[in-house]
Amino acid sequence: MARFVQGADRGQSTLLPECLDDRVADDNPVRVIDAFVAALDLAELGFGGVEPAGTGRPSYHPAALLGLYIYGYLNRVHSSRRLEREAGRNVEVMWLLARLAPDHKTIADFRKDNGPGIKKVCARFVEACRKMGLLATASVAIDGSKFKAVNNRDKNFTRGKVERRRTQLDESVARYLAQLDNADRQEPSETLELKKTRIKERLKNLTVEMAKLAAIEKQVLASPDQQISFTDPDSRSMASSGRGSGVVGYNVQTAVDTENHLIVAHEVTTSGSNRSQLANIGRQAKAVLEADTLDVVADRGYFKGEEIVACEQSGIMVTLPKPMTSGAKASGRSGKQDFGYLPNEGVYRCPAGEKLKCYYTNDEDGSRSCATIGQTPAKPVHSNRSARRAHNAESSDGARGLERAQARLDKNPNAMRTRRETVEHPFGTLKMRMGATHFLCVTLPKVATEMALCVLGYNLTRVLNIVGMKPLLAAVRS
Repeated sequence: MARFVQGADRGQSTLLPECLDDRVADDNPVRVIDAFVAALDLAELGFGGVEPAGTGRPSYHPAALLGLYIYGYLNRVHSSRRLEREAGRNVEVMWLLARLAPDHKTIADFRKDNGPGIKKVCARFVEACRKMGLLATASVAIDGSKFKAVNNRDKNFTRGKVERRRTQLDESVARYLAQLDNADRQEPSETLELKKTRIKERLKNLTVEMAKLAAIEKQVLASPDQQISFTDPDSRSMASSGRGSGVVGYNVQTAVDTENHLIVAHEVTTSGSNRSQLANIGRQAKAVLEADTLDVVADRGYFKGEEIVACEQSGIMVTLPKPMTSGAKASGRSGKQDFGYLPNEGVYRCPAGEKLKCYYTNDEDGSRSCATIGQTPAKPVHSNRSARRAHNAESSDGARGLERAQARLDKNPNAMRTRRETVEHPFGTLKMRMGATHFLCVTLPKVATEMALCVLGYNLTRVLNIVGMKPLLAAVRS
């Protein structure tokens, strides 16, 4: 006789209820979270509320809330309200919290008030990975990516955006005034009067908008970078990789291990450019790996010579392509990279083989360039500007650093492919997990805390995939 499997009666009482621990398998990642949090000295890491207050209602221990957040970011549940619901319906969370059910305000306040401690927890897990031998290779790839903030693009204003908006408003006012003049020359009618009334209302609204725009412009001009955001005041408008597109958000820098693709170090910045970030994130990665020297591969966005020199002084060897920003090649002429310096003679050799004698030097943008005079038998293949700037590397430490970085790339032509395969995937994974609007918090300190939880969730997932459940559980308990 055909029949279906029957479930238990929902209203049936039982004398001996099932043990909650039986519902969580031995290889469930929630057991790693519980063991990892239990091994932490939360007071040393700076968490508040480790010792209960003598008066008032009993509080939640920070270990419970920290474990809840790690579980949430591991399973793509970032919202405090969603975590509150999970505590009442998810067996794994019930096991992790021992059936505690904190409300969303308590959960949200924990993340807000314990940002520095959460960042240190993320660093502690990376340290555990190093002790497990997962970061044995002192080689990282560095890159930055733009992450969206809560702030909508319509709530962000720059000086250029204000000017464009004013032009649009002026054009609208002129168009409506022309329509009024045209209506005044027509025969009066009820329909015409209604039309004129609507036009006057729109002109009134435009006047209000222009007044608001004038107030916004004052705030923009008073800002140090002439930019303001109303929802998240720390977020900034940044150019993205798509042509003609941009994003209001933050620039997240990461250093990713080239062997196991773990995020070794990260930092959230409000700078839209990567040029001044290399030395900072490189030093952080070197300190985490506890290495005497560190090999770093990056893209052209980090081509600032001073940063490369600072890295070399710290024992960090950078490999990146030297940018070719001159327009001489496009016009069929030679660029400064085509000029050779002859140190024994103190002159430059142009592409045509003629020697160009140096007559004087000029400091420009922190580097020194040489003005040269020379004639070539063939038609001109270079401009005076190219000649003047020929081989700044011989007189600029920063430019020499660029040359050395390019030389390392010439010796290892697969370095850029390694960089792309190493550092691009973690960014894609992080953004996919975070959703359409990447960050839920506002202001830089809170966003940095949220990013630390995202990185911790990514690294935890990555290690589980590499070594499995039991070795990781044994490592965090030791």
